[in-house]
Amino acid sequence: MAGNETAGGELTKHEQLLQYIRDLPVGTRISVRQMAKEREVSEGTAYRALKEAEQIGYVSTKERIGTVRVDKRRRSHPEQLTFAEVLEIVQGSLLGGEEGLSKTLHKFVIGAMELDEMAGYIDAGSLLIVGNRENAHRLALAHGAGVLVTGGFGTGGDVKQLADERKLPILTCRHDTFTVASMINRAMYDRLIKRKIMMIADLVEPSARAGSLKQSATVADFLKTSAETGFSRFPVVDEWNRVVGMITSKDVVGSAAGQSVDKLMTRRPMTVTMNTPIASAAHRMVSEGIELLPVVDRQRKLAGVVSRAELLRAMQFANRPQQLGETFDALVWAGFSERRDEAGRLLFTGLATPQMSGPLGTLSEGVLTMLMQQAAAKATDELGRREHMLENMTTYFLRTIAIDATLTVQPLLIEASRRHVKMEVQVLQEGDVMAKAMLTAQTIDAS
Repeated sequence: MAGNETAGGELTKHEQLLQYIRDLPVGTRISVRQMAKEREVSEGTAYRALKEAEQIGYVSTKERIGTVRVDKRRRSHPEQLTFAEVLEIVQGSLLGGEEGLSKTLHKFVIGAMELDEMAGYIDAGSLLIVGNRENAHRLALAHGAGVLVTGGFGTGGDVKQLADERKLPILTCRHDTFTVASMINRAMYDRLIKRKIMMIADLVEPSARAGSLKQSATVADFLKTSAETGFSRFPVVDEWNRVVGMITSKDVVGSAAGQSVDKLMTRRPMTVTMNTPIASAAHRMVSEGIELLPVVDRQRKLAGVVSRAELLRAMQFANRPQQLGETFDALVWAGFSERRDEAGRLLFTGLATPQMSGPLGTLSEGVLTMLMQQAAAKATDELGRREHMLENMTTYFLRTIAIDATLTVQPLLIEASRRHVKMEVQVLQEGDVMAKAMLTAQTIDAS
């Protein structure tokens, strides 16, 4: 038996259905019943394929819309919101122009001005957010823009007909204009942040077949597959292509050629999914001494593999956390400036702002912990170990810190090796130590 054959007839149908979904034009609506009928498979088989396609990113399921074939872009490039996603964000309903829901918008315009002035801001691909002003609705559609009617209002039948003709959506929701604009703006920032975090999906192409061995494969099959591929590690899968183990060249040393690999493999291996951040996967591989990780879907079916070397190389090009400027950590840390003391030691100085307060009106312990972690991370970067993961932190809150206090965060290196960094961080106010922490971080060396 060849070690990397396709698993049975069920898996073949599954792959064929995924290929069928990939070949559909973007914007095509699809259902389990429709696909089962067209492809002559059971609805259960169609459902499993559609769910995996949704996880991969080939289709998207939206409330009140259904499942639609979407354009799967690389996650490293921020995607614009679609009108369908806006509809979901504002928890609204569709009035007309259903065929335009898959279109993207590049900006939104608040309709709080006269029509003549409004026309100068509306263009194709924009979204007009306005109340029950039907003349503004018509203007936006005429300029190629979608419309979001706020306050729970509707629109006229002629406007709905125009939206259908131009294939531009007109939506409605119960929120006011300010709330809607805030919700969409927040969603755009969240989308940007998520796209800057590298995931396993950025490294593994779901349609690519991964070399694997069946449970019934033998040592001879392992050696043959290893010679053909040049690899010495393979996931072991069952008849449904679910990962059940890992087998390496060390596991088969001294075993008879006819020995089955399921007697030699490591059971219940560590796995990751397409949505696992590469930094998390790399940390697990380094800490556990693992060289290859199977990538699985929701049913633990093998979707690909990723090696330790691939992850560490990718991390060298990953965006740094401080570039994700809209995260809470980045917003708080932005108020602290870097300087050196007389001895050349690194210091960070900033103000305890009201937004950093806790329930007692003093500086939040969570914010204080984050400040010490950020200072330690900056100091670790200076050692040339840019990729690291916090392993342990022991914190002592010695005194409460009042709002508007000027703070100095000082990281002090205790020990540094190739794999670990140990550091003490203290927070001072006017020379008095207010908090202190001992941190240990594991550095991830790409070499």
